[in-house]
This record gives sequence, structure tokens and C-alpha cells, in this order.
Amino acid sequence: MTINTLLISSSRVGDTPYLAHAIPFIKPLTAKAQKWVFIPYAGVSMSYDAYLAKVVSGLSELRLDISGIHQHADPRQALLDADGIMVGGGNTFHLLHELYRYDLLHLIREQVANGKPYIGWSAGSNIAGLSIRTTNDMPIIEPPSFTALGLVPFQLNPHYSNFQPPGHNGETRAQRLLEFTLVDPLTPVVGIQEGTALWRQGDKLSLIGDKQGVLFCGQQQEIPIPVGSDLSHMLKAK
Repeated sequence: MTINTLLISSSRVGDTPYLAHAIPFIKPLTAKAQKWVFIPYAGVSMSYDAYLAKVVSGLSELRLDISGIHQHADPRQALLDADGIMVGGGNTFHLLHELYRYDLLHLIREQVANGKPYIGWSAGSNIAGLSIRTTNDMPIIEPPSFTALGLVPFQLNPHYSNFQPPGHNGETRAQRLLEFTLVDPLTPVVGIQEGTALWRQGDKLSLIGDKQGVLFCGQQQEIPIPVGSDLSHMLKAK
């Protein structure tokens, strides 16, 4: 089986409807997967039912059967029974905390390795990297570990932007990621802008969408990744 993993930067681009811009990215992964389980654990400020309804509405044109993992008495069995896995955005720390709480990390890794498609956006993309150490979120809860799914062998930074508002004196995103690479110079970080995604198909990894990405690694800082780049070589990283 071939790993089929889509890591979307964000649920929206500008003022577009929820997940509308991502439907062309998502559609190829649904060709042979009709029954999906959605993991809403990153959604701290809304109910899981409301979050599920939002996703179902946003993806309605794909005519998928999407249930929330919270609706199932046995979350692990829900993952086993589904054709594909979706993980939404929100707070990455809370998401990872709950995945550890329900003992789902290893099972998700195993299912994806066996060919079950995985679609994540924002926090759902963040957890696909080696760890969540490059998330943008506030650590509102402490998971047992920062170690994440490792569906790609590097770090991710969704919603990447190095914009600094006038008069704002806090660190830019690039400065924060420099701190990471100074502490861990061997682990690359890929920043993906809103409107883009990383798509892994087996040993092939591509940047899709209409904006460039950025690479941080050791002394290499904010190296542009052109639109449509083949990043398959990064699957051999640490």
C-alpha cells in the first residue's frame, strides 16, 4: 500500500468559505475512500458536534460519509472501520493531548502506513511532523510528549507568514523558527502558507497550491520552496 497524506496549511484562504479552496486538493484522496472519521480534538472553543457539522457542510459537494470520532464508543475501532482519517485545526497541544489520552497515535501511524489516506489542516497538519515544537499555538494543556505522528520526517509550520505588523515588537515567525534550528540544527522545518499543502504519495512529496513554501534548517533560513516543487528528497531526512 502507498502512503497517501495531505497536509493543508489552513481551512480557509482569505474570506473563502470553510475548506472551499482545499476541495481540489482533497478530492483525489476520496476516489477510493467514502467513509471518513473526523478528529475534532483541536477544536477547544466549539463543541465537537458543531465542528463536525462545519466540516460536513464544507465538504458536502464531495458526498462523503463523515462521522466524528467522538460519536463512537470505541475511538480505536472507529479508526479501523473508516476508509480515511481527517484531522482539523485548532489548538495543537490539546489535539495531541487527546490523541495520547485515547492511545491513538500508534494506530493512526499504522493505518496510514498501510495506505489509509490522511487529511489534516492547520493543527491536523502540524501533528503529522516529527513533533509539535514548531506549532504557532499556545500550550494551554501539556501532552505527555511533544512527539507527534511522524508521517513526514521533518517539522511543519502551517499558516506560515513572516509579516510583522507596524509597531509590533515581538519576534517574527522566521525569528522563532531560527530559534528552533539553532537548538536542533539537524531537523528541517517546512513553512507552508495559507492556500497551499504538502501531498505525500508513497515516496513522492509535493508542494501544491499557488504560493511558495519556505525551508529552515541549521544556518539555512527562509529558503524559498517554489510552487509545485518536488520535495521527495526530504522524505529521507532525519
